[in-house]
Amino acid sequence: MVERFDAVDVIRTKRDGGVLSDDQIDWVVDAYTRGVVADEQMSALAMAIFLQGMGRDEIVRWTNAMIASGERLDFTVLGATADKHSTGGVGDKITLPLVPLVAAFGVRVPQLSGRGLGHTGGTLDKMESIPGWRAFLSNDEMMTILRDVGGVICAAGSGLAPADKKLYALRDTTATVEAIPLIASSIMSKKIAEGTGALVLDVKTGAGAFMRDEAKARELARTMVDLGNDAGLTTVALLTDMSTPLGLTVGNALEVREAVEVLAGGGPADVVELTLALAREMLAAAGQPDADVEAALTDGRAMDVWRRMVAAQGGDPDAALPVAEHTEVVTAERDGVMESMDAMGIAVAAWRLGAGRARKEDPVDFAAGVELHAKPGDAVRAGQPVLTLHASDPAKFERAHESLEGAITWAAEGTEPSPRRPIVIDRIA
Repeated sequence: MVERFDAVDVIRTKRDGGVLSDDQIDWVVDAYTRGVVADEQMSALAMAIFLQGMGRDEIVRWTNAMIASGERLDFTVLGATADKHSTGGVGDKITLPLVPLVAAFGVRVPQLSGRGLGHTGGTLDKMESIPGWRAFLSNDEMMTILRDVGGVICAAGSGLAPADKKLYALRDTTATVEAIPLIASSIMSKKIAEGTGALVLDVKTGAGAFMRDEAKARELARTMVDLGNDAGLTTVALLTDMSTPLGLTVGNALEVREAVEVLAGGGPADVVELTLALAREMLAAAGQPDADVEAALTDGRAMDVWRRMVAAQGGDPDAALPVAEHTEVVTAERDGVMESMDAMGIAVAAWRLGAGRARKEDPVDFAAGVELHAKPGDAVRAGQPVLTLHASDPAKFERAHESLEGAITWAAEGTEPSPRRPIVIDRIA
């Protein structure tokens, strides 16, 4: 087979600030998927894109080429559907209560999720702390569960945007992860190929977010919203704060417990607030703008769907979740008001305790993590518990403590703490 282009010419075009043609983009994505373009060549192109950027037309074409590399699903045959994607945060267990909450209103929710890498926890890792639950489903199994239960949380199949799977792994090792055109096309190629009717994006910004800078996070949100709507997928984004961990737990089984508390009508106020905000957006996009989402949490409807969802994938919703063999309590050294809690410091502590992984193939400790007993704005007395560290290996406590140095700041007793940003900073549609 004679190739239409030469990879070096494509790289040179973007390196020198040029605009890639539709044909160049179609060819290079396809050729990379086929193995004709080598990893080192795609690495060079990814760096050129990182440095030179892409115009809107280029991003759209790149996304479409990624979609064309694999299969397309269509869940809309089951009726109204909506999906949600989060760019990742600390203590972000929102997917767990959100999917059954939206499904309780008859909207099908095909939530294709991933695993954690680095400081961000993965939804599949959290769910796999439930005994018996399995992440991998065939397309037929997904359709059956969506039809019978209404919601499903599972791993994306290898057939969706395989070009992205190759490129994602490459970006992670070439310092090009933060390239907005590549992030946007990576996320949206899979979501568009998934074949849902509406998509709500939770784009986080702050110390514990993938995009710390608010302007960059806003640019990413706008790019993805445009990509979705250009493809005929009703898309909206919420820009949300990730300077402080969400809720009171960071870690897999710990976060599942907290999610179940929310489904039982309780749970931390910030987790409930964001769950409700995203549910309203998903239901509005699916044609139910007046749905009473608060009622579905308090009257048990969402909990009923959760239990059926877990059971449908082999899990036992009544089974005991893993509990760490060892705990260590961190107490306040003096009286005062918590001024701030750095989400990244807490995330690294949880990761070092075993809740996360450094490489995709690494196992996680489902029981490990950090439990928070106070949040910014709370008054604390000397000796009062502030954090509890959970680990299966007590030798891990020392390094976790290192990551917590300076993670919490205190104001003098009687001092008003600085006002916190709202959880939902903006809506981009």
